Amino acid sequence: MTESAAPQDMPAQFAPVAAQLQVGAQVVTADVEFSRADLIRYAGASGDFNTIHWNERFAKEVGLDGVIAHGMLTMGAVIAPIVEWAGAPGAVLDYRTRFTAPVLVPDASSGSPEQPTAFLTVIAKVGAIDEDAKTVRLDIEVADGEAKVLGRTQAKVRVK
Repeated sequence: MTESAAPQDMPAQFAPVAAQLQVGAQVVTADVEFSRADLIRYAGASGDFNTIHWNERFAKEVGLDGVIAHGMLTMGAVIAPIVEWAGAPGAVLDYRTRFTAPVLVPDASSGSPEQPTAFLTVIAKVGAIDEDAKTVRLDIEVADGEAKVLGRTQAKVRVK
């Protein structure tokens, strides 16, 4: 067995450098897509089979506009491009958000249920830099078109 770095240790060549960042700088822009098939896979992996995540009729009966993505699926998909930018999963020290609107995932009008029907835009900007602690706070905007679906979303990331 060979010895390797722990997952929380980020390879130095991939970590952002605090001295090279500026407050207000946009550091991540990403598109996140969901299909109905994604919701089914997530339900199986998480054990969250709440009917609002797969049954259109029931979702509407309880006051939603249709089937919605799982909150934790949405959070996980949003943090993924931040982790990539940070260079390692362990570099994300804190992550928080408020759910402000459901992410509707309509059924595809035809073809495969693998067809994405929900499209989010993720934009992360540097909100604060702590050069002594070697961390940055990213302020993250998440929208479905013009509608913000997550609010007050922030991640604290370790940098070099």
